[in-house]
Amino acid sequence: MQKKYSSALAALAIGISTVISMSAVGADEKWTFDGNIQNNSLAISPDESTAVVSYSQRSDVVVYDLKSGKVRKVLSGYVTPRNIVFAPSGDVFYLSDSSLGIVRKIDTNSLETLADLPLGAGAFGTALSKGGRLLYVNNQAASTLSIIDLEHQRPIAVVPGFAQPRQGIRVSPDGDTVYVTNFLGDKITLVDSKTNKIKGEINGFNKLRAISISADGNTLYAANSGSNTIAVVDTQKRAITNTVNVGKNPYGAALSPDGAHVYSGNLGDNTLSVIDTKTMKVTSTVVGLKEPRQAIVFTKDQNKAYVLNKDLSIATVDLKSNKVIATINADNE
Repeated sequence: MQKKYSSALAALAIGISTVISMSAVGADEKWTFDGNIQNNSLAISPDESTAVVSYSQRSDVVVYDLKSGKVRKVLSGYVTPRNIVFAPSGDVFYLSDSSLGIVRKIDTNSLETLADLPLGAGAFGTALSKGGRLLYVNNQAASTLSIIDLEHQRPIAVVPGFAQPRQGIRVSPDGDTVYVTNFLGDKITLVDSKTNKIKGEINGFNKLRAISISADGNTLYAANSGSNTIAVVDTQKRAITNTVNVGKNPYGAALSPDGAHVYSGNLGDNTLSVIDTKTMKVTSTVVGLKEPRQAIVFTKDQNKAYVLNKDLSIATVDLKSNKVIATINADNE
């Protein structure tokens, strides 16, 4: 075990040294480590006053004031920003950049950088542990999962054994299991959060993208962009039990807070498919979006959902009518 852990740390060190040397390339050359992989990200602060958005093909990150509907600030200096998560307190947020090979800690009020956590080129999807003490970070290049102690701002473990884990990563509601998507393997890997060891797999996906988990932890929903379906998974049996046909090229699989509906962000036809989780049928289709992907976030009152468009505008969807009722634009400063 010690040998495997040492090898994983060595792989992380190689990734870090690679990104340090490659980051010396001139900015005018627009070098990216993995720019052929595209994704976007949307995070809403716990008090629902701030939204932070990114698209991996853009070097800027936009911060919105949701109360005024205006841009607070545009953060520059990124290469391929990948994922954004707020700390439970809302005081800071964490942003991964796979080309810079870092997770950046940013103050929500001042929007100043507080720290850069070096993780090596390929740092991608992120998820907080239950309680927010740890940050789990997928590395699609090294095929590892790094576990970061946020208080001390350092990795405490590196788990090997994945196959290009990208944006999809979720922690079970009880905090015991980390579900990591593997794009190349078209499987979900289960990691025991107590031992930081792989404890199982779920197979049978087709170009696996986003995942969501029910509040009781028994059901997982996964987007199959290769088959235009949402897979329904029994997490106890670790098996797919159903699939639902949705729109074209689904990336998103966002479960509403009440567990009643899954919203599939369909990149290929600019829609959201709304699935009733009792009947497992599509009951409505939301139109008027621009290449929606995984970035779908619900408001706490469960009346609305924010959906990120390709141009970094945010569409507000009314969940009763399933219609876009407003859009905040990135040029609205």
